[in-house]
Amino acid sequence: MDETGEPQSGAKTGKAKANAASEAVAHVKPNPREAAVEALMRLAAEQPWNDIEIGDIAREADLSLADLRELFPSKGAVLGGLSRIIDRAVLEGDSSDLADEPSRERLFDVLMRRLDAMTPYKPALRRISFALRGDPLSMLALNGVALNSHRYMLAAAGIDTEGPLGRVKIQGTVVAFARTVEVWLDDDDPALARTMARLDREIRRGETFMERAEDARRLTAPLRAIGRALMERRPRRERAERSADEDPAAAI
Repeated sequence: MDETGEPQSGAKTGKAKANAASEAVAHVKPNPREAAVEALMRLAAEQPWNDIEIGDIAREADLSLADLRELFPSKGAVLGGLSRIIDRAVLEGDSSDLADEPSRERLFDVLMRRLDAMTPYKPALRRISFALRGDPLSMLALNGVALNSHRYMLAAAGIDTEGPLGRVKIQGTVVAFARTVEVWLDDDDPALARTMARLDREIRRGETFMERAEDARRLTAPLRAIGRALMERRPRRERAERSADEDPAAAI
């Protein structure tokens, strides 16, 4: 302070800069993609899914229709965008403390963290789930989104998804999680006892199925090898026959 007790000019300048920075942060717009997803979730929590129009989402997200079109081609695509938000929330978590645990425990932890990340959207997801149960095309499209998400969930749990049975693992996880979500949507117990019991049961069932699938794959390995050999041999014979037909000397 100076002799009059007033703050010095440097202090004033610093305070002004701090205020300006705070105002700037307050006025920063959220990521437009996330804003659209959050807008849809707010609308879906309050009104039926089939009553929500694209224009409603744009207005709620403070976006123009042109901007929303650049981000998402449809309302369903906006819903699919929620999966990426949930994926990031789960994948940014630390799973290093589970590194020495069995794969079942690691997957259980990852999928429970996914449910935790979904909790703020539970009212909306409850309404959406009810509306889409009779829409097989939408469910098929969402299954494709879920396959991409759960490939990363399995990776986060340290479970391999490559190889002949990799896609079976991913699809099996999608189905197991979907069945768990059905229970979770109606489970209002903070401890989620029913949900955790269902998830544990689904994971154990999946393990048993994969063990049987691996056994079947080993048992059928000789038959598959014979089949591959026959398929590889047939094109060579067909090419040789075509070459003979095309050779002018063949007409002699």
